[in-house]
Amino acid sequence: MFLLAGLVVGHLLGSRTARASRADRDKRPASASAAEADSGPATPPSELTVAAATPDPATQPYLEVVDSVHQVLFRTDTEGRLVLLNDYWTALSGYTLEQTRLRPLCDFLHPDDRIRARDALRNLLHGEVPTWTGELRLRTRAGEIRWIEVDCCRVSEKGGGDAWVAGTLDDISARKIAELSLRNLNQELEARVRARTAELEAANRELEAFSYSVSHDLRAPLRAIDGFARILAEAAGDRLEPAQRDQLGRIRSAAERMAVLIDAMIDLATVTRQPLRRETVDLSQLAETVIRELHTENPARTVAVEITRDLTANADPMLIYVLLDNLLRNAWKFTGQTPEARISFGARRESGRTVYCVEDNGAGFDMDYADKLFKPFQRLHAQNEFPGTGIGLATVQRIIERHDGRIWVDARPGAGARFCFVLGH
Repeated sequence: MFLLAGLVVGHLLGSRTARASRADRDKRPASASAAEADSGPATPPSELTVAAATPDPATQPYLEVVDSVHQVLFRTDTEGRLVLLNDYWTALSGYTLEQTRLRPLCDFLHPDDRIRARDALRNLLHGEVPTWTGELRLRTRAGEIRWIEVDCCRVSEKGGGDAWVAGTLDDISARKIAELSLRNLNQELEARVRARTAELEAANRELEAFSYSVSHDLRAPLRAIDGFARILAEAAGDRLEPAQRDQLGRIRSAAERMAVLIDAMIDLATVTRQPLRRETVDLSQLAETVIRELHTENPARTVAVEITRDLTANADPMLIYVLLDNLLRNAWKFTGQTPEARISFGARRESGRTVYCVEDNGAGFDMDYADKLFKPFQRLHAQNEFPGTGIGLATVQRIIERHDGRIWVDARPGAGARFCFVLGH
């Protein structure tokens, strides 16, 4: 745009300066001409403002183009003073062209922007830089502050003579207001995030305190219950009726189960609290490790296991191990009463994502109750049929959520279950 301004300004000054000067000389009385001769040459009106020049049919189309532009077109003299402006200057600043002439642009800027603008324009006039673009605050005649973008260049006479500055002033107030509003909104959101983070940290501290209380304060009474029940059973010996001995056994079993539940609750809290550390993880290798452990714990069992090789993911290795350990142990447990037990771990591509699946042909369950699976302490099988705490799948879901993923299940009673999950969006 400032190139257009330079071309228009150059044409106007080249064609109108002489015409306007001759017309003024013809209209002045002799006494006035003598007075001017004593005081020195006056600045030609055409070099002050576009509107100050005498209308000329040859340049009228250029004037109409200049004044129709919704940007300020300007030119300075060799000292950096404004000598040419189009009519949009008055609409933007509130100052008339007559009030503006022969004053530097810095006079109309916010005090904090004047030094920067003055130095930039001075560098242009001295030839240190060819162009300059900057954002400044214009103070209008009514006292309003408006943001403008200055886009200008150095223009010199042929042969390297005098130089001046020509360019444009663009009103960017709406954009700056939007930027400031967005910045304020971001600051408000950041403040909310900090507040929410502080709340979560406080909640985590409370959870840690609760976990400490559970793991220490509740274990002592449980050990006492189990210990006294054992002592009573040993001391009474044969004097106990079978029903009484069975009741003491149940007390000890309940205390032991409570201790297991406490450990499971602490593990669930740890999964939620510990920091996430992502790296490339070989899921196939982790699954093989879990299966080897299960075979070591149950050497008498025969289970056909199929694991797809080289399945990898970007995830936290410790949490993913816990996830696979829970899913594969569930598959191992619920195929315990199946004659030809089969367990598989594989993956498929679906909608551009990798879907991992753990599948078995075990007991399965009714999908009408699937919504209970991932809730703590919710179980779909009796304890005496398939023992457990009801925490494993809740832990799996927490791990999946921490990896921005999703898990779902498909099952039928007596026909096994297939748990599928994705990691990340």
